[in-house]
Amino acid sequence: MAEITKANGIGDWFDQRLATKKLAKVMMTEYWIPKNINFLWAMGVVLVVLFKILIVTGIFLLMYYKPDVNSAFDSVNYTIMQEVEYGWLWRHMHGVAASMVFLVIYIHMFAGIYYGSYKKGREMIWLTGMAIFGLFSAEAFSGYMLPWGQMSYWAAQVITNLFGGIPLIGDGLVIWIRGDYTVADATLTRFFMLHVFLLPLAIILLIAVHFYSLRVPHVNNQDGEDLDFDKESKKYLDGKKKESKVVPFWPIFLAKDFFVVGIAMIVFFYLTFYHFNFAMDPINFEPANAMKTPAHIYPEWYFLWSYEVLRGFFFDIAGISAMDIGLAAFGFANVAFMLIPFLDRDPSVKPAHKRPYFKIWFWILLIDMVVLTVYGKLPPLGINTYIGFVAALTFLVLFAALPFITKKDAGGAK
Repeated sequence: MAEITKANGIGDWFDQRLATKKLAKVMMTEYWIPKNINFLWAMGVVLVVLFKILIVTGIFLLMYYKPDVNSAFDSVNYTIMQEVEYGWLWRHMHGVAASMVFLVIYIHMFAGIYYGSYKKGREMIWLTGMAIFGLFSAEAFSGYMLPWGQMSYWAAQVITNLFGGIPLIGDGLVIWIRGDYTVADATLTRFFMLHVFLLPLAIILLIAVHFYSLRVPHVNNQDGEDLDFDKESKKYLDGKKKESKVVPFWPIFLAKDFFVVGIAMIVFFYLTFYHFNFAMDPINFEPANAMKTPAHIYPEWYFLWSYEVLRGFFFDIAGISAMDIGLAAFGFANVAFMLIPFLDRDPSVKPAHKRPYFKIWFWILLIDMVVLTVYGKLPPLGINTYIGFVAALTFLVLFAALPFITKKDAGGAK
């Protein structure tokens, strides 16, 4: 009789343990993902994979690169590309991954804007994401300088000069950044340190914060509706999988992520082996020469839109010089996307296709960004200057109008 009682006690104990674990699974709603989402929600994982590729290939390149103005160009274009076995592969992978990172970032960013993933408790996710974008921009710029080619040198000359426009401290700041009065060996050494140590470390820490901030609000879906994750996850655990609007993060959602990453890797290696030149400017295969200015200086494709905003204002307005206007517009352009959660006055979390005025704003912005990118690489001559000016002005007007547009959408919803 005592044995039966003991056996029943053990059975009750196991039942309680199983019930507790089941309840814990239901309550841990951060591990449940809305069912109604598409491949755009996998862009964050693709970015992590590409960042890992950048780190691994960067380590291999670091073994042979020499951060010295007299050796940098040859260490990249001769030692790595011609003498080191498979050195060309590591360099092509590194360059293509850098470009793909920004392509995926822009897809990730515009998907977030379209589906309102920056609203209602998700502000920290958006802000950390935009901060990562800023750090990746600094990482890409510092890396672009390291081959010490013509475009590397002159792009560094132009970009560091921009800091001279900051009132009071501008001139001193430029010298401090360069480590010299002009772009020279000290500048290359500083940018090398930033590229291989300080910026990657900051990116890793911020990615951790970005992923952790996803635990606070629930992931929104394509319809933007707020789901009862406790209720929906309980449906799933009770076997009503078709009725449930959520799926477990592992293995269902993560399997979709792996599929999207697989497709991204196919594209990545296709570009690496067959179209790697798109990530490398031909002018940069000439050694840096401070006495020979390229006919047309421009940054990499992922910076062209903001570069066109900078040079779009080519005439003085009300006594303010074109250079100061362009610099102010450039400064605003680089923080404009970070301000979207505060400029959007519509409290509802809805995708753009359910917000009539915002939908028009979104597509105009996307088209304008494409125009800015295209004309940012063209010489500022003739009609190009006026198209660039209109596109730059349109960009600024769109963000100035965003509070009024979203407020009208919110009023219409009522």
